[in-house]
This record gives sequence, structure tokens and C-alpha cells, in this order.
Amino acid sequence: MPEANAPSAIGASSRNEPCCYGRNAAVSESAVATGAGGYRLWCRGTQTAGLNAMRRCASVVLILLGLVPPAWSAEAPGARPEINQPYTNPDFQEWVGRFERPGREVYDRRHEIVQAVGLWRGAAVADIGAGTGLFTRLFARSVGPEGKVYAVDIAREFVRNIQRLARAEGLTNVEGIVNTQTDVRLAPRSIDIAFICDTYHHFEQPKPTLASIHRALRPDGALIIVDYRRVEGQSSAWVLEHVRADQQAVIREVEAAGFRFVEEKGFLRENYFLRFVRSD
Repeated sequence: MPEANAPSAIGASSRNEPCCYGRNAAVSESAVATGAGGYRLWCRGTQTAGLNAMRRCASVVLILLGLVPPAWSAEAPGARPEINQPYTNPDFQEWVGRFERPGREVYDRRHEIVQAVGLWRGAAVADIGAGTGLFTRLFARSVGPEGKVYAVDIAREFVRNIQRLARAEGLTNVEGIVNTQTDVRLAPRSIDIAFICDTYHHFEQPKPTLASIHRALRPDGALIIVDYRRVEGQSSAWVLEHVRADQQAVIREVEAAGFRFVEEKGFLRENYFLRFVRSD
């Protein structure tokens, strides 16, 4: 689900979680570290917690500070579930007003984004996190009736309305899929391009989700990610709090999932445009 580029669009709370603590409830020491992804991880210990707990805490701090290379399984956390709560039962028309409005960069530059994706007649493309279907409908026209567009979203209401609008506009090549936080639910080797716009940072479990995208892509298939630039000291407070990973962290995660980074298109200011290909 692509989201409105404004603090009022989706509220986000800070991530303050105990990462390690002793058996006793009383907390006598606290330390906080902020990693490249913007998470604030509270490490708590007691005098009776012992050295092992403090060592685990120190290891997490070092990883967050980028001093120790992380292993995916332990150190690539996904999005906080609460940032996806607004999509549990969304008001479709309200989100159309938020997503499809002048002033939102990916809306203003939507035609340039579609051109940069590089679609062709007959291509099969998945719009993952399709939201209100802005790009789904544009893609459907680009690939033609001989092509296929899958509108994939965790919000059933979004998918239902995308299909309704597609039928109303005579777009017969659109299929809706309600996905999960671990699986995009696309058939193996069914798509040429996977497109993710302002949605990657919403993945609660990026590793299995990327694995399902990898399976769905045909050999040499492309993965396009458009997402917010997250730069300490430059990005808005909303972006720093809401978006968990910066561009380089996203590249590392996607490459670890079996993709090869190909290029970045530099025509966006608030967002970045990255192209990957499936590497077998």
C-alpha cells in the first residue's frame, strides 16, 4: 500500500522495546542505541541479570551502529505491525484522496515512474502494495490486453475496489490478490516485473516476502522498489520515525534475498527508484 507523503497520513510511534533484560522486573540500568534503520532499541539490565544478558545487549548495539555485519535472520527486522493498522478496514475513497493527490511526489511523477519501469505489450507485472490502484491502472494500459497486471495488497477493501474500477474502465487484464505479511501469493514464475512503491517499509517480514517475490519472477525478472529517502539530518521527522531502513539497508536486504542490484534512476527527490534482477 503506497502511502501519502505527509505526517498526517499515517501516525507512527517510536519503537521502544526491551532487547535484553534480566530475570528480575526491577530495572537499574538503561541504554539506548539508534541504528541505521532508525529503530530505537532499549537495552535493560539489572544487577542480577548477569554478564550474558549484557553481552547480548552489547551485540545488538554494535549491530545497530553498523560495527558488526548483521545476519539476516536476527538483524533485519520488519515494520512494526501498528503502522499497518490503518489498512485493516480502510475507507477506500479517503485513501484515494491521500494517495492520488497533487503534491505527492509519486503521484506527480507517476508517468515518469511508469516509463522508467520499462513495461512492454504482453508483459506480466505485479503491483505489490497496490493501494488504490493508481499504478495498477497505468500498468494495465501499458501492457495491453495481452498482458497481465496483478494488484496485490494486504487490504481486501483496496483489492475489491481496484477490481471494480478496472472493470468500470474496461481493463480486463487486472487480477486482484490479497496477500499476507509473508507471501505475495503469486504463482511461481508468473511475472516479469514486481513493482513496490512506498510499500517496502511496510513489510513486517521482508525475508519471506522477498522470497515469495523471487519465486514469482521469471528468470531475469526485475524487481522495482520506489520508497522514501531516509537520511538522518535531512528527512522529515515523520520519515525518520516511520521508515525503518535507509536506501543502502534496503539494497543489502534485497541482495541477500537473491537479487542483483542493477541501477538507481535519479529523477525523484523525496523517493528513490531502484532496479534489481532475479539472480539464480
